[in-house]
Amino acid sequence: MASSPSLKPQEIPFDDPDSTNMFQPRPEKPLVATPAAIELYSHETIVNCFRVLRQLAGKQNGLDYLQVFESDTAPENLWFIEDGEGGAITALLPSDY
Repeated sequence: MASSPSLKPQEIPFDDPDSTNMFQPRPEKPLVATPAAIELYSHETIVNCFRVLRQLAGKQNGLDYLQVFESDTAPENLWFIEDGEGGAITALLPSDY
């Protein structure tokens, strides 16, 4: 199991007009994770990474829709993608995409 993944810098500036995603789950936009992401990173690690995203989104008034955590011990990065309206916030591996 991977431990302590770190958030990579996002690809667009925080002040970019597309950097508006708050990573705030709600009934119509749940936080979900793929089985492969849970197996590689664990529920606990995914939740901890998600807390980091929520804090940063609040501090920066939004983030890019794709956020990437990397670990020195895992073969794949952990991605978080916030879909548009009617979608979800998904924790997944690049190979799940």
